[in-house]
Amino acid sequence: MATARASTSPSGDRRVRRTRSALAQALLRLVEQRDLARISVSDVAEDAGVSRSAFYDHYRDVHELAEDACTAMIDDLIESLPGPALNSPDLVREATRSLEAFFASLAGHAGLYRALLGPHGSARVAGHIRRRISAVIQDRLAHADAGEWPERFPHDVTASFAAGALMGVAADWLEGGCPRAPAEMAGVTWPLLNAHYRVDESASG
Repeated sequence: MATARASTSPSGDRRVRRTRSALAQALLRLVEQRDLARISVSDVAEDAGVSRSAFYDHYRDVHELAEDACTAMIDDLIESLPGPALNSPDLVREATRSLEAFFASLAGHAGLYRALLGPHGSARVAGHIRRRISAVIQDRLAHADAGEWPERFPHDVTASFAAGALMGVAADWLEGGCPRAPAEMAGVTWPLLNAHYRVDESASG
């Protein structure tokens, strides 16, 4: 949890936001040059143009800053993604476009995501991303045409299953150095995510 000191004025709030933004941008620059574990508080503070004490006004350590920056980027990404309706005639195109944007965002900051989603990464970040994705999927299912997307399985379970699968694929892709382009990943991931819901009616009889 971030430890920023409470501000009592709008100007103080702006200073907090500016300092946090500068620290996050500094970290993003540094993590593309070397592993997160090799980045110190002094490195980040120097790159951001702030003092070490200013860093500690906001974060306990570099890992906490990384978690905060990562979850903020995911929140921004989820808010900006096109949200396909599940009964849309353009579902495939819209869904693959959203997935491509998701993988492209991960690739754009691969060093940071690889560190936080890898075997020794952050449970907080992995859980946050999984919950955000699951919430989006569940919302789409809840608003879909019941005749087209019947609730064969509870929507919350379906959403959790799909989000966990996507996170597993993304983590392995990052760990392997992003060997496939985001567009290709979107193209092969969407049919897998979609397939478990497109169960033939006769199979349940």
